[in-house]
Amino acid sequence: MPDPAAAVQAEFVRRFGETPLLVRSPGRVNLIGEHTDYNEGFVLPAAVDKAIYFGLSPRTDGRCELYALDLKDSFRGELARLEKSGKQWPDYLLGVVDQLQKAGHVVPGFNCVFGGDVPIGSGMSSSAAIEAGLAFALNRLFRLDIPPLDLVKLARKAENEFVGVQCGIMDQFVNIFGRAGHVLKLDCRSLAHTYYPFDRRDLRIVLCDTKVKRELASSEYNVRRRQCEEGVSLLARHQPGMKSLRDASPELLERYRAEFDPLIYKRCLYVVKENERVEEACRDLERSDFVSFGLRMNKSHAGLRDDYQVSSIELDVLAEAAQAVRGVLGSRMMGAGFGGCTVNLVEETAVEALVEAVTRAYRDKMKSDTNVFISRLSAGTGVIPGGA
Repeated sequence: MPDPAAAVQAEFVRRFGETPLLVRSPGRVNLIGEHTDYNEGFVLPAAVDKAIYFGLSPRTDGRCELYALDLKDSFRGELARLEKSGKQWPDYLLGVVDQLQKAGHVVPGFNCVFGGDVPIGSGMSSSAAIEAGLAFALNRLFRLDIPPLDLVKLARKAENEFVGVQCGIMDQFVNIFGRAGHVLKLDCRSLAHTYYPFDRRDLRIVLCDTKVKRELASSEYNVRRRQCEEGVSLLARHQPGMKSLRDASPELLERYRAEFDPLIYKRCLYVVKENERVEEACRDLERSDFVSFGLRMNKSHAGLRDDYQVSSIELDVLAEAAQAVRGVLGSRMMGAGFGGCTVNLVEETAVEALVEAVTRAYRDKMKSDTNVFISRLSAGTGVIPGGA
């Protein structure tokens, strides 16, 4: 497979005739901790070896020229008059410039070529890789001296305000703060983070893509948020000062269970237990107990399927087929739900058996094929030596 960084650099030199600053911006996986972020809970993501690569050089004329290598499409614009492009992909980049300008930073103009091997729509968050990667690159190119956490917040606001997607902060955070060989536990209330070693070299992270568009995800996502807020309101009548399900426990939920609508109780119970699973999974990593870690991934999927009810037939087929394979330590749906990918923790010797099993099961039950992506954990966004 061609080196995507080399391809970006070659295209940049061909188009602009100069050596660019080269930046690598990784995709991500979330191993456990789903739908906990907007409940001020915990998540456990990691940066991976699939990435978006940028080549940039400065301009002084107040313009930008962007080229999406994978799409073979270009865009030119004036930075003093930023507006939506009308063809989506440039908006993820323009939104970053918009936020830099709102924060008082001067961006005099730039050329940019980008491309990579993060599968679009796979749940590896290519959008955050584009936003946080460009924010990092412009910060370096123009010596803006923006601290890393401010880059994270800026990239998130670019997606919220310019692109119009109300994402959380996890994807941009792990993009900037990811560390090779580690997962990152993020406290979504305080943004405090802790690294945990992921030190079994024979393990692989494998994503299996349903190739189902998550058409229900955004509307049902909003429903789940409201249901969680309803649960918090009930508990706050008994526990003044409670602000989110982060502050609840299974015992507290059980104490007031009779006052809950049964559906609201199930939603809240999943979130509270998922937060506990993240905490327990971190203790597993401290002991290098990946078997226990994988079992918690399986329980996470069961909770997402049965209590939070955001899985789908396609996701369940893939997870169940994977969990039956010897050497697959854990498998669960990843992301908002109703489509997208499963994330699997797999011993290297079992990867081939996993691919065979999920391919066969998906063809038999869904009459379709799944895409499989094999990855390893990697460092966060950084400069590639050899550029300008």
